[in-house]
Amino acid sequence: MDPLLTGPQAAALCGVDPSTIRQWKRRGLITPDGLDLRGRPLYRQLTVARAEARTRQRAGRQLPTAA
Repeated sequence: MDPLLTGPQAAALCGVDPSTIRQWKRRGLITPDGLDLRGRPLYRQLTVARAEARTRQRAGRQLPTAA
């Protein structure tokens, strides 16, 4: 099972600022998969990857490829 990530952990995974994850949430590009004990959103790695791919697709950018 995919572990749940905090917003800052999800941001680090994508190489973006944590505010970007919050912005994706406000725009409806990402939906939390759970909440921590304080009610903060948690995300699965797959959820974050899909949101990142949609964002890059909209911007006309590709994911980096391995050389």
